[in-house]
Amino acid sequence: MTVTAKPIDRDRRRTVLASCDMASTMYLRNVPESVVDRLTSMAKREGLSVSAFAVRELTEAARRADAPELLGELPDLDVPAADVVADLEAGRADR
Repeated sequence: MTVTAKPIDRDRRRTVLASCDMASTMYLRNVPESVVDRLTSMAKREGLSVSAFAVRELTEAARRADAPELLGELPDLDVPAADVVADLEAGRADR
């Protein structure tokens, strides 16, 4: 899929259009001008449209949303944090 950036009319810049897998369309309204400017700059630096950049960032944010739940399911190995730090420092000293 090729995504091309189109110039955004200054009067319409406060609404960012993001589409995901061509199945859904999401309109974000009342996006602060500073956020639009920053997203535009970041997207341009990576050679992406603002829409493609926003979709990528929203996808990553959605993936992270489950992280606390997943971490909560990990077993507690009952290893004191001080022991972990001491082992890391010892390993670094050996380098």
